[in-house]
Amino acid sequence: MINRSLFENTATAFALKSDSELERAYFLFKMISSQPLVRIGTAATNFALKAKLPVEGLIRSTVFDHFCGGVNEEDCLSVIDKLYTKRVSSVLDYSVEGKEVEEEFDSALEKILKIIKFCDDREAMPIVVFKPTGFGRFLLYQKKTEGQELTSSESEEWNRIVERFDAVCKLAKEKDVEVLIDAEESWMQDAADDLVEDMMRKYNKGKTTVYNTLQCYRWDRLDYLKALHERGKKDGFNVGMKIVRGAYMEKERKRAEDKGYRSPICENKKETDDTFNNTLSYILENLNDISVFIGTHNEASCYLAMELMERYNISKEDNNVWFGQLYGMSDHISYNLAADGYNVAKYIPFGPVKDVMPYLIRRAEENTSVAGQTNRELTLLKTERKRRKL
Repeated sequence: MINRSLFENTATAFALKSDSELERAYFLFKMISSQPLVRIGTAATNFALKAKLPVEGLIRSTVFDHFCGGVNEEDCLSVIDKLYTKRVSSVLDYSVEGKEVEEEFDSALEKILKIIKFCDDREAMPIVVFKPTGFGRFLLYQKKTEGQELTSSESEEWNRIVERFDAVCKLAKEKDVEVLIDAEESWMQDAADDLVEDMMRKYNKGKTTVYNTLQCYRWDRLDYLKALHERGKKDGFNVGMKIVRGAYMEKERKRAEDKGYRSPICENKKETDDTFNNTLSYILENLNDISVFIGTHNEASCYLAMELMERYNISKEDNNVWFGQLYGMSDHISYNLAADGYNVAKYIPFGPVKDVMPYLIRRAEENTSVAGQTNRELTLLKTERKRRKL
């Protein structure tokens, strides 16, 4: 029987936090719980950075250090080592966004290759991650997704994207590191899906190296997975899938409304939760052919995964099942799962402070819009403060 009160253990959840770090976390989530404060803080931070005011130190000592591992790989090492003392692995996430030119894509490729080599002799880092648009222009993926013909120069540009994907997956296979490839907006995703499937076909023979991402707030994703699974069985490759709920809901709905097509997003939260849980169930029923990284901060989905693993006699240490949460969030899930013997990894964003700000702002806005998440964090932090005082 699984322990249904596992996530209530705050002593395990916050064991790595000093009293001052616990107070900082409480202060940050208290701030994030207020929409007006998030709006004002976001505007003020953006202004200060653009005006080159000396605020990086303040950002670094508060929100940055809570949600990020450091400004570069080496800077993250102390965090990585600390987490691994509690059996929690790390996924370094180079969180610099919105690049547009070839030099920047080549630079992103070099960064990911460097991280794979960095992972090679570190047991605490079995996984790397990148975004498709880190390696090529969004509009090119969109054009491919929409079935438009590429010009000769665009075809050459697309070939360079394929080469970047291949270089990462090839090195990862050689170094026995797993690669998670993020999902993005639906109107560019088909091109990314096809490219990731090509990488799976090439590098997922015998052991799963390459993982695509399913955003389960899309109602069509389970059908996509089932069709991919059939192709994998037919062609002899394993499917790797990270499953998440999704990150672009407002943008997706607005575009569908503006352009007059059916929104790809589930109608409500319950439908999204059902899609996520049904997708999770399908994968765990087919673990011989599919490996999964369960990216969720939802306790009910984690308990469901634990129940299904027990039902299907899946070992907690089976490398085909990983749980993942973001650094600085849901420690009550990550550390308690790890203490109970499951494979757990934290996504650890890193990068120069000013470049990582869009990521940090999105985190703050997401936490504000999911009130239950922030309230749960605050309740657990309060409980741990009280426990330590006693």
